[in-house]
Amino acid sequence: MKKIEAIIQPFKLEPVKDALHKMSVQGMTVTEVKGFGRQKGIREVYRGMEYQVDFLPKVKIEVVAPDDKVESIVKTITDQARTGRIGDGKIFVYPVAEVIRIRTGETGDAAV
Repeated sequence: MKKIEAIIQPFKLEPVKDALHKMSVQGMTVTEVKGFGRQKGIREVYRGMEYQVDFLPKVKIEVVAPDDKVESIVKTITDQARTGRIGDGKIFVYPVAEVIRIRTGETGDAAV
């Protein structure tokens, strides 16, 4: 099993969610986050004053999936979240040692 963690633009959440739902992804966790990458924030002008916005709003999506579905999930997220502009985000894939469903005690793939 692997955990797929994607940091994407907030306006891309719905297309990504819909595409993952069509793939029968069982569940995901979504968190509103702030951060910056290579773009190091942006400069804004408000009422004639210029200021630096260091942390930009992003959305973090977390999905745990069996190894055989990871590649297709990553491709779907990439296809749906890409705008071609700086700040599209990143995807991280981590190994998962164990999953336990609290309600039933199921473990492994059955718990996902």
